[in-house]
Amino acid sequence: MKYIKAQDVLPEEIIELIQEYVDGEFMYIPRKNGGHKAWGEASGTRESLLERNRKIYRDYRSGTSVPDLTKLYYLSEQSIRRIISQEKQKCSNSLHNHL
Repeated sequence: MKYIKAQDVLPEEIIELIQEYVDGEFMYIPRKNGGHKAWGEASGTRESLLERNRKIYRDYRSGTSVPDLTKLYYLSEQSIRRIISQEKQKCSNSLHNHL
């Protein structure tokens, strides 16, 4: 998120109205409904984690043990097992949707 100067985008009368409530402070103005991006969407983090999780599941299906996966991905055993379970569920749902 970047900051912009109110005087660069708002009419003077709106600035004066806002100053009655918030004078000289920072204020966040949220996006309109439907314009909000989900966590990690703008930065690409979300897609990176989804791809990492798919790779963990592929490695697991190829025979890599959970303890080895914890070392490869620097995650706890609990996290690896959760990811495997989630990916397995996604595959199961995908299979059922294609039938």
